[in-house]
Amino acid sequence: MVVRGVRDAQERRSGRRWEYGLVACALGVTGLLVLHSAVPNRVGRLGSLLETFLPWLGVAVPLLGGVALLKRSVVGLLACLAPTLAWLWMFGGLWFGSSPGSYDLTVVQHNVADDNSDPSGTARALLGARGDLVAVQELTPEARAAYEDVLGASLPHRAVHGTVALWSAYPLSDVRAVDIRPPGFPDSWQRGLRATVAAPEGETAVYVVHLPSIRLGATGLASAARDESAALLGARIADDPADRLLVVGDLNGTVQDRGLDPLTSQLSAPAKGFAFSWPASLPVARIDHVLGRGVAVTEISTLDATGSDHLPVVGRTRLG
Repeated sequence: MVVRGVRDAQERRSGRRWEYGLVACALGVTGLLVLHSAVPNRVGRLGSLLETFLPWLGVAVPLLGGVALLKRSVVGLLACLAPTLAWLWMFGGLWFGSSPGSYDLTVVQHNVADDNSDPSGTARALLGARGDLVAVQELTPEARAAYEDVLGASLPHRAVHGTVALWSAYPLSDVRAVDIRPPGFPDSWQRGLRATVAAPEGETAVYVVHLPSIRLGATGLASAARDESAALLGARIADDPADRLLVVGDLNGTVQDRGLDPLTSQLSAPAKGFAFSWPASLPVARIDHVLGRGVAVTEISTLDATGSDHLPVVGRTRLG
């Protein structure tokens, strides 16, 4: 009897340790979701790294819930409610929300990859989305003719600057280069343009951009050049007098990433859809964007993979 009593006490203590651990993990996940901006960015840009994959913290909920069920822990299951509610508060609208049925412009965005071996096939895939606007990045001089041949008939108006381009069903005017080069980048680095689209619902300024790449290494996330480019673009957007404005492109970051705050703080993100676009083989983050000011991006989705390491995204917009 004494031995059994000792064993029962040990099992109870072990069960309590499991419960404490489950509660601590659940509260930790909740804290990272709600207070992600408090994670410091000075060392390895850990805050930006967390924010890049922030929606994936929701995966912890079924894992913790499964452990709680195995351990028959009511306390553990109740603790899982905290991260569940936090995730739904932050991302539930993207998952469960319904977008309005009507829209004015369909915008297709794609980093087509400069090593794409099938530019004609990629162009046909973009054309199949029936977009009013098609924006691309990493357009090479060798591949340009293929995109013009495929897209030109349905989208006769185009603007090209460096490695970014825009095809439009409506006339374009006031086409100009947008210099978003971080300090030290050469003049040949040309990744931004602005054009005014004469849409039936009203003229709309459209920026097509490609911010510098980021790298994840032993020292953390290397995003300084991307952040500097985002600040330059943000300043241009702030000075732009257009009532309706779209920013379309590969921003090499998610809208939660604080490194893009100088830009994204001025723009509205899609109301519905996760549309993870990178990498194409196993998409874990949406770094390809359709963002608006005075324009509501009601929904965003992805297309099937092309010859690029990104998936194309399609944004439905209403001009406010």
